[in-house]
Amino acid sequence: MSRIGKLPITLPKGVKVSVTDGTVTVEGPKGKLVQSCRPEVEITVSATEVAVARKEETKEARSFHGLYRQLIHNMIVGVTTGFTKRLQINGVGYRAEVKGSSLMLNLGYSNPIELLIPGDVKIACEGPTVIVVSGIDKQKVGQISADIRSLRAPEPYKGKGIKYDTETIRRKVGKAGGKK
Repeated sequence: MSRIGKLPITLPKGVKVSVTDGTVTVEGPKGKLVQSCRPEVEITVSATEVAVARKEETKEARSFHGLYRQLIHNMIVGVTTGFTKRLQINGVGYRAEVKGSSLMLNLGYSNPIELLIPGDVKIACEGPTVIVVSGIDKQKVGQISADIRSLRAPEPYKGKGIKYDTETIRRKVGKAGGKK
């Protein structure tokens, strides 16, 4: 039995979950999310909780059991509280700012980088070196944060680049300065 899959998901007040034809729809105060489900799992909704069970004991059904339980849990958390990721920019002259519906990044390249902000994700800058990505869909927030980080990943010698707020960079010692 899946340790994650067997746990029921409690529904907070103001959240409605409906399952129709292999599609789970979660509506809450922050918005609406839709997820398609595989036929190997069965989702039952009661007044206070959602339970995920598998229909058969195959390897695929066992793997999808915990996956869909966690995806539905993330949808419920997203429509109630939302998800945020913070990115920090380190480096001389590196900065970010939001202009309209795009994020402008100066990362030491010859031209600034302009990223368009999708409609369902919010990007804000807390100062020139801190970027906050927030939204209701955990997958989109994480993917956009990873895309921003990949523009200038942190390097191990001076730590220049874009890193997550919780990330620690393993630093390397540079070349020895003189001859023996």
